[in-house]
Amino acid sequence: MNVTVAAKFLEIDWLNNALVQFFGIIHSGVKVVFSSDNWSYGLTIILVTLIIRGLLFPLNYKQLKSSSKMSEVQPKIKELQAKYKNNPEKLNQETMKLYKEEGVNPLGGCLPLLLQWPILIAMYYLFMNLTIINPNIGDVTFLGLKLLGTPASFSEVSSNILLVGTWILPLLSGATTYFSSIIMSPKGSEASKQTGTLSIGMSIMITYMSFRFTTALVLYWVTNNLFQLVQSLLIKKGSNKKVQEA
Repeated sequence: MNVTVAAKFLEIDWLNNALVQFFGIIHSGVKVVFSSDNWSYGLTIILVTLIIRGLLFPLNYKQLKSSSKMSEVQPKIKELQAKYKNNPEKLNQETMKLYKEEGVNPLGGCLPLLLQWPILIAMYYLFMNLTIINPNIGDVTFLGLKLLGTPASFSEVSSNILLVGTWILPLLSGATTYFSSIIMSPKGSEASKQTGTLSIGMSIMITYMSFRFTTALVLYWVTNNLFQLVQSLLIKKGSNKKVQEA
């Protein structure tokens, strides 16, 4: 499903309403503890993000484990490269054979990130429809930023150096996108180089877009990436421990 098709699908009223109602239920619970809208809405976005990540955990775990295995097979890959350095075709065949035997997906590190795009589109429409549960949502802020406003614009920042703090969220968006996508890539591998190049380009694009997205959407994306990063680090730590014990 490409972005255009996904966007059209997520314009369906019943789905938008379902997402808004789900958000409203979570917000009602959060508001019991944090009565201020300026805290409750931002914290609800973070909580909803964690719920979504929890629901996707089995799928993401499988992909992250596949990426982790790439690190484990690197010594064998290097052996093949040395053995077939003068026969690229044979090297490619043997490498693919090894991947299949070890249950490795060489692009597994990219998949968890790419899977987030349809969800990102869904969250975009969710935040655009929050007026259903609060007509005054446009006035709600979180950490000093309007949730349905943009974190900053280049013109605002250039005209007032004091607004440089509003760059933090977009920059975090780009940085967390980069690190969450490369953390599981095995160092020195061809897949790592490809993932690194893709991640740099995507991070630059996300940073640029974050200056134009609503604060709510950028907050979702940063929270999502931080969760992904922590999850990846834990899996990688477990994998490294397993390799050391072997």
